[in-house]
Amino acid sequence: MSKDRPQDVRDIVARMEQRSSNPIRRARLMVEQEVPPARRGPGWDRHWRELEAYLDEGIAWTMPQGLDDTPSDEDKKRADPKTSP
Repeated sequence: MSKDRPQDVRDIVARMEQRSSNPIRRARLMVEQEVPPARRGPGWDRHWRELEAYLDEGIAWTMPQGLDDTPSDEDKKRADPKTSP
């Protein structure tokens, strides 16, 4: 296809149907179908680009030392209506 002529609709549809290997990109497409441009904040694009880049670069997220995200016994009691006061 020549770069001088506009893309054929079939080319655009074919590109859109290709599933991205990056789940952040797939999530962005789904979210953007629901959130109109008028409701998107000023950092919308930057936010998504940063998340995509983190995943593309293979950054491993780790929990800082001393922090644990497993619920404590007290948290479990609060979440259980049978044991909550």
